[in-house]
Amino acid sequence: MHNTKPIRSSFARTALAATLAATLLGACAPVLIGGAAVGGAMVASDRRTSGAQVDDQSIELKSGQRITQAIGDKGHINVTSFNHQVLLTGEVPTDADKAAVEQAVARIESVKTVINELGVMPNSSIGTRSNDSLITSKVKASYVDSRDLFANAYKVVTERGVVYLMGRVTDREATRGANLARNVGGVQKVVTLFEIISEDELAQVRVVTQPPPAASGPKP
Repeated sequence: MHNTKPIRSSFARTALAATLAATLLGACAPVLIGGAAVGGAMVASDRRTSGAQVDDQSIELKSGQRITQAIGDKGHINVTSFNHQVLLTGEVPTDADKAAVEQAVARIESVKTVINELGVMPNSSIGTRSNDSLITSKVKASYVDSRDLFANAYKVVTERGVVYLMGRVTDREATRGANLARNVGGVQKVVTLFEIISEDELAQVRVVTQPPPAASGPKP
């Protein structure tokens, strides 16, 4: 459902993280880690610090190992970390498994908060997961089509028709983003997990993430 995110701080760390991600997904298929691959443009446009982005990717990678150690290959679990806040979605067989997964992830260094949205039920079907992926794509597309939102500010996770929204956004962006998501076909519910920032903070983020102007060559 969600793509693996390689750690990025240098070329070597990116390659190492990509290798780790492939290993984790091959060894413990039920555990998926959230987000998309991060390149230079995404790092520049992300409202998190570069350090937080690296930490989040590391948390997601480590979570796969910790969850497998805690409950083996039981369940279908998605892990999404944003600014050290971890969202757990998917399904596990028992309440004990749900608690064990949360405890395993909470012990990872740099994790500040764990939001445990795991359902205690049989694993979702392939059809349900495909529909969730389609909903996620539609929500993201609605943000891209909107002329008054910065689409990259939002992280979208969908599980059994429930859309979870994460990101560092202003009050206006939070309200607008949630309303757009609610109007997407197939969405059963929208859960907002935003980190709210002020307009002044947003202005500072824009200054920090604004790429430097291209160097001009010598005049003839």
